[in-house]
Amino acid sequence: MKLGREAVKKHLSCEQYSRLSEYAESDIIIVPSFTDVHVHLREPGFFYKETVKTGTAAAAASGYSHIFGMPNLNPVPDCLENLKKELEIINADAYISVIPYGAITKGELGRELAQFEEMAPYVCGFSDDGVGLNDEALMREAMLRAKNLGKIIAAHCEDMELRSKGYIHDGEYARLHGHMGISSESEWKPIERDIRLAKETGCSFHVCHISTKESVDIIRRAKKDGADISCETAPHYLILNDMCLEEDGRFKMNPPIRSEEDRLALIEGLKDGTIDIIATDHAPHTAEEKSRGLRDSAMGIVGLETCFPLMYTNFVRTGIISLEKLIELMCTNPRKRFGLDEIDILDNFSVWEIRDEYEIRPERFKSMGRATPFAGKKVYGRCMLNVVDGFKLYEDIGGGRD
Repeated sequence: MKLGREAVKKHLSCEQYSRLSEYAESDIIIVPSFTDVHVHLREPGFFYKETVKTGTAAAAASGYSHIFGMPNLNPVPDCLENLKKELEIINADAYISVIPYGAITKGELGRELAQFEEMAPYVCGFSDDGVGLNDEALMREAMLRAKNLGKIIAAHCEDMELRSKGYIHDGEYARLHGHMGISSESEWKPIERDIRLAKETGCSFHVCHISTKESVDIIRRAKKDGADISCETAPHYLILNDMCLEEDGRFKMNPPIRSEEDRLALIEGLKDGTIDIIATDHAPHTAEEKSRGLRDSAMGIVGLETCFPLMYTNFVRTGIISLEKLIELMCTNPRKRFGLDEIDILDNFSVWEIRDEYEIRPERFKSMGRATPFAGKKVYGRCMLNVVDGFKLYEDIGGGRD
């Protein structure tokens, strides 16, 4: 369903609508509000990196109506008591809808399953994001429990032994600069195993932040075989390769930015439907934690405030995918996969100015995180308005960015 300016008008003052009317039809797009299935809001436990308030403010200013909160918190949401601490903060401070994940294992330690049954009514699924679950028997039992509860297992697929001491991609840049590499096998081998377990148990399985060409091939084959599987990737894996790295913590995340061959395979996966969802893996850290170079900085970058502009600029404007395809990846598919109702576009939409190019400037982010490999990059797509459930949550019509 397409939305015209008249539908937007009821949410604006006369002055705001007048300013909006100064833009030509070709300068504005109106799209359904987005859903991000992979966001780190850092509360409870790590409020010095991000808070629910600042993270959801960043999301509201970036066209989102729903985000899913990852469970690597303190305390870890591995039982209802711990989950309630997170839900209390969300209910008090969130600007948009935040649906948390419950942990797969207690403390995300990979030794004993979390209390799935009591958390199930309140979570979007179960994940131990940040660490891989190497214990095959424990993952099989987790999938059986999730299936019985009608919930998804969303796995951070990483063999912690194969990763060893690596911290960037085991590729050309690592060899040239003397860095310890993370092998591609540390990602795709666990994906291969978990798909086998998902077929065996009948569990709905979602793979977080894929980054390798092998992962794309394995998931593509599994889908052809009828497996109940989906996956996501993030803009940085689609736009950058490991030769774009700099000796700066803002280029460090897990999984790492990989080779050009991997990047091109991900793009093909995006185009042919192997990759279902564009997520951000928004993972804020303090400036000090990201100031220690590639070897010693914390893993993770921010992404909520750059996701749509990066994808629109690099993929829609270039003709690699259509705007409709991007909306599928950022709105339709994540909602379908995780069982959210179809969005009412009359009350959940964002307005984007696409005429003027501007520079990504992290100091202007609403997120407390500032680390992004795209700082200083020129993009198109400035969020002018975000309406969620009929309420105007963000407005910057005519504000512009120099």
